[in-house]
Amino acid sequence: MNAPRTSKDWNPNANHAATAPAFLSVWNLEAYYGESYIVQDVSFNIHEGEILALLGRNGAGKTSTLRTIARLGNPELKRGEIWLDHQPLHNMASHEAAANGIALVPEDRRIIPGLTVEENLQLAQIAPPVGWSLDRLYDLFPRLGERRRQEGVTLSGGEQQMLAIARALARDIKVLLLDEPYEGLAPVIVQEIAKTLNVIRDQGITTVIVEQNAVAALKLADRAVILDIGSVVYDGSAQEVLDDEKLRAEYLAI
Repeated sequence: MNAPRTSKDWNPNANHAATAPAFLSVWNLEAYYGESYIVQDVSFNIHEGEILALLGRNGAGKTSTLRTIARLGNPELKRGEIWLDHQPLHNMASHEAAANGIALVPEDRRIIPGLTVEENLQLAQIAPPVGWSLDRLYDLFPRLGERRRQEGVTLSGGEQQMLAIARALARDIKVLLLDEPYEGLAPVIVQEIAKTLNVIRDQGITTVIVEQNAVAALKLADRAVILDIGSVVYDGSAQEVLDDEKLRAEYLAI
């Protein structure tokens, strides 16, 4: 198991983009909701095109870490750095992080009521940088092509998840952040989405997946980071977690 970084590794005056070998580097994040200390000294690196499973029990700080990387402002970043392809995301607002290649697909998917599937996708492409074309998205998600004129919120749960991912790809993104993408979905749909995420990885897009279905996430991922009470307790191979019954029982309850 790789030892996670600690606070002594973080220098607020250093240009960590010059030293981090990874595509996305998270350095000693500390984030709060009001007075509550949610993310505590979280650090990890991800290489380009890699899938990372960010795991842990409920309340471990997984979603808060994703939201901090996406620079949503809630939780509030108190300390630490986030570098994407040598760009300092920690100094950016959420719209600036999005323009620099970060896309977050939230657990509730945020499909816009009153708009068709195609209109949801077109809305994502109003301003540059524009990503995948509609034809390319429909090739990846044939069901969306079949339902392009249907109101997005009337789709099934699995189809809404496909739309949410497609909408992210409609922008020119570098990192896809997925919060509970398998929530409430049938196993056959989970497998279909997992296959799609592998195709997305083949296109060079880096993915971070937060998922309570830890086994499904681990089977998809190259690496895993496990959080416990807001801190990193494991950073290493996803297969190692699958093979380590004691580790899974202690931190994932599986």
